[in-house]
Amino acid sequence: MNVPIAKPETIASLCLSFDFSDGFEHLTEAINQLMPELQFTHVVTRGNWYRLGGVVDADYRPISQNIAQWAEESSAGDVDNLVAEYIDCGYFATRLAGKTHYFTAPCGDGPEQFIQLEIEELQEVLDRPLIERDWFPESLEEFLDPLDYPRLEPEPIGSAYLQFRRITPIESLLKESSGKNRSMQSLSRFFRDWHESSAGVQSQFCDHWILALREYQDSDGEHQLSAKPNSTFSGELKVTSLGDTPHGSELANAIHGYDRQVGYPFAWFFNLLSSKSDNYNLAEAVLMDQMGAFDYLPPRDLKVLRAWEAKPYGV
Repeated sequence: MNVPIAKPETIASLCLSFDFSDGFEHLTEAINQLMPELQFTHVVTRGNWYRLGGVVDADYRPISQNIAQWAEESSAGDVDNLVAEYIDCGYFATRLAGKTHYFTAPCGDGPEQFIQLEIEELQEVLDRPLIERDWFPESLEEFLDPLDYPRLEPEPIGSAYLQFRRITPIESLLKESSGKNRSMQSLSRFFRDWHESSAGVQSQFCDHWILALREYQDSDGEHQLSAKPNSTFSGELKVTSLGDTPHGSELANAIHGYDRQVGYPFAWFFNLLSSKSDNYNLAEAVLMDQMGAFDYLPPRDLKVLRAWEAKPYGV
């Protein structure tokens, strides 16, 4: 399904003009006014990340908004020059504390048929003294983002603001990338399993999942994009403790209770696929029950689970 999507610069302009005092619902309304053929919903916010910021003086007045560019120009390529020149200046390095707000809008009946919009919320905060007398970085890279270094309380030194990150038609992304690497092939199977399960019958995929997109260079120097499903559920994403060998009614009650908590059927299975650190013993225990006297999975879900047993995968 082809739907008109607003130009990135139009969305970027909307973000820059957003007034936080209007409330976050106002942003969703404004997005939907830009793209009335779609109906975006804010589904989740992910935070606790940061980017390098700038440089400020002792009174928090800006020296540079880009510490990397400032350091390159001020050092003339030699970090020792930089340290010698600014060791007594009293400057501070800042960082941009970030959150990513995810919005999704379905554009078809398939689980992969949705548009994902990412908008970042950024705020400049204090990070560290620019230079300490007993610290001598060996390179500009170490100067810009040192590992062992005294950090300051992240005191805000500017107002929060929004910044457009990307808007992605997921179906198009999948068609363009599915044959390029194993992870995208697994993602295609993840969508297919959703469609064939009771989750696909009763729920909209993009109400419960977003894709964490990451750009990278492969071994041939080609730019690629990875996509990992992340649940929008904010609670504890594990089936409650069942001991080492759960089975029968105890296991049935646990997985159905988990599904109710998350909000759609067969949720435990899809969370298992997206959490490679989890033990697959849970799926094996459910399959053992189905071979015995227990029958607590719908036939379509059991079919998906048995296909996974024959050829396991994760995303």
